[in-house]
Amino acid sequence: MAGSMDRQIRDGRTMTRSRVLTIDDDPKSGVEIVAELKNYGFSVDWVGDGREALARAIGGGYDAITLERMLPGIDGMSILAAMRTVGVQTPVLMLNVPDDVDERIRSLRARGDDYLTRPYNSGELMARLEGLIRRSQEPAVNTVARADSVLRVGPLELDLAARRVMRDGVEVALLPTECRVLEFMMRRVGQTVTRMMLFEAVWSYHFDPGTNLIEVHMSKLRKKIDVAGKESILKTVRGAGYVLAV
Repeated sequence: MAGSMDRQIRDGRTMTRSRVLTIDDDPKSGVEIVAELKNYGFSVDWVGDGREALARAIGGGYDAITLERMLPGIDGMSILAAMRTVGVQTPVLMLNVPDDVDERIRSLRARGDDYLTRPYNSGELMARLEGLIRRSQEPAVNTVARADSVLRVGPLELDLAARRVMRDGVEVALLPTECRVLEFMMRRVGQTVTRMMLFEAVWSYHFDPGTNLIEVHMSKLRKKIDVAGKESILKTVRGAGYVLAV
């Protein structure tokens, strides 16, 4: 689990109170974010200097981090890179990412978990953070079993050595590329996977070639792993990518 949490009561239910580190050099913006998150029940620390922010982030104890890209001392992208290099996997929500495809891709490739562009409202900020924290704290249903040779996610089982896929105990015949796509998705269950991520991981393209290659493979894969009468577990996230939801 990413960080420590205490308990609180809200609307008659026991809920977890998550700790969030907000990194923003603009005092006005920082105060607003802190107030908004506290209003939704988060415990929030705010820091505005890049070097102090890096020390806090690496020190751990947080369930999520909101990270402004432009900071004095050390910029947000450098903080993110340093965190991932030393193995800190705390979910990071990048804020004020320019509404530009290249910049959004750069933020995701730097291993940011999600991003928001201006303008955004407090409800969206809260929902994104809750989603990141929830996924990071869910039981690891996509962990590797049997000496790292088998992946199991919900009704799916992938034998990495034999490259054999089962759905509810029934073997599913996949082509090699479809198997690689499925493995990538199974290792990121519940996470939105972008086209760029798939191109890099499966086809080794470090750019989007602008074809419908991804769409074709996803359509074929969906038809093979889905079961008639049951909800599809491989979903399209409009404008963002795909998610394996079980």
